[in-house]
Amino acid sequence: MKSDLEISQSVSPKHIKEIASGLDIAESHLHYYGPDKAKLPLSLIDKGRMGNANLILVTAITPTPAGEGKTTTSIGLGDGLNRLGKKAITVIREPSLGPVFGIKGGAAGGGWSQVIPMADINLHFTGDFNAIEKANNLLAALIDNNLHSKTGNLGIDPRTVLWKRCMDMNDRGLRNIVSGLGGKAGGIPRETGFNITAASEIMAILCLSEDFEDLKGKLGNIYIGDTWEGKPVFARDLKAEGAMAVLLKDAIKPNLVQTLEGNPALIHGGPFANIAQGTNSVIATKMGMSLADYVVTEAGFGADLGAEKFLNIKCRKAGLSPKAIVLVATIRALKYHGGKALDQLKEPDTAALKAGLPNLERHITSLKSFGLPIVVSLNSFASDSEEENKVLMDHCKKMGIPVALSEGWAKGGEGCLALAEAVVKAASQCQGRFHPTYGLDDPIREKMEKICRTIYGAKHVLLTNKASSQLKRFEALGFSNLPICMAKTQKSLSDDEKMLGRPENFDIHIREFEIAAGAGFVIPIAGNILRMPGLPGRPASEHIDIDGEGQISGLF
Repeated sequence: MKSDLEISQSVSPKHIKEIASGLDIAESHLHYYGPDKAKLPLSLIDKGRMGNANLILVTAITPTPAGEGKTTTSIGLGDGLNRLGKKAITVIREPSLGPVFGIKGGAAGGGWSQVIPMADINLHFTGDFNAIEKANNLLAALIDNNLHSKTGNLGIDPRTVLWKRCMDMNDRGLRNIVSGLGGKAGGIPRETGFNITAASEIMAILCLSEDFEDLKGKLGNIYIGDTWEGKPVFARDLKAEGAMAVLLKDAIKPNLVQTLEGNPALIHGGPFANIAQGTNSVIATKMGMSLADYVVTEAGFGADLGAEKFLNIKCRKAGLSPKAIVLVATIRALKYHGGKALDQLKEPDTAALKAGLPNLERHITSLKSFGLPIVVSLNSFASDSEEENKVLMDHCKKMGIPVALSEGWAKGGEGCLALAEAVVKAASQCQGRFHPTYGLDDPIREKMEKICRTIYGAKHVLLTNKASSQLKRFEALGFSNLPICMAKTQKSLSDDEKMLGRPENFDIHIREFEIAAGAGFVIPIAGNILRMPGLPGRPASEHIDIDGEGQISGLF
């Protein structure tokens, strides 16, 4: 059996100008990064045409460590829609190098549902993450310079500085560091650390910006810390936003690539979903809706994180509303939630499957609260038995939810035709815009409670003394009307990763708060969420190599 990389290398991509031509994009609009990828200008966004597009959101049940195939499903669905004669485009996130070299080994789809050039997309691609990293670290350097310098000193209390440097690699040794050592010339010694680039607020800002002016405004609104007198300090006080925006001048433009079947795909941005909004950029989504009739996009991790934030944060800010939601489920994940051991998931076990179905039910119930049509996509694996497939599909039908078998990994768009047909039907039945979980005028505490009850199925939200104190501070600073970006484990509906399936009678414990004033949301942190992951005992990098001819191997 060929690996994902070998499959991607077996297909000769079309020149990217052919892909652009199919979207009626003139070659003069293409900023080439070689013959198979190009950046597109923001001028291609057409608000008049956007209203006629069908935006389709792909999300998932609570994932297992192996992942459940949202990206593979999204790409296969896009190919399937094109096979039905629809003008469709897939719009997804860029992979982070951390997971690529850490646990996953690749993140551009899988099997015959991939975007190419797979190796480039998984590595440095067009340099977007590098630009975000540099903009982030410029602000960090300006903060330290202001602490050190007497000229223009803002009187920042170093103990209150929240901003950290970032890099796009898993490195637990950089989570907590002391900077400014080396004597007087080294600056002001203080405790700080690194975040992974995908968890940087710059990433969240880029993906929520509408244009350059909006980008600069959001960058200027970044909350840095306080003065010795307790006055808040923002990036605009350092006059940082202009230079930071300059570093992002190309990164703000979406990247056009193609699927293995020669259909168009936009890949842009990649914020994590357990600490940020977990979806591609507003600009890429709106551009896709300006260029095609069907736009397939995805939101990270399970629906409790990805779909909730996609709708309550991204769509509300951008004025968007999907026509349908695709909920990806797998037999193996449901057996895992039913108590089956991770190393035994390939064994047929309808009892474990039935025990895990409540997880699927909870996500369906949560998604119904948004008032949008739902389609369950059963992402097929070779180890799934016909009996197991029937159990899941019969269960969905009893719940009144359309379900389709998705075989994109094995068959590409052909394997997603049934799913594509179900999605087209669901989108045609959409009755209006989605219903938000909470109102922006609701108090922060009430917003959290509505998310935790409606989406997770929790009873109460409990705050530590530290969190309560921070909440009062943020309310006093005027941040009460911002949306909520919950930070919790992706491995459970609760804040305890060991509570699999559909937990009942649980509380959500908020340890502390963070404020992303630039991105425009409040972040309640439940549990121990890390912005800088570590590498596993056997990282994927051990299997990645390149030969004398420049041929890459081991990328999944």
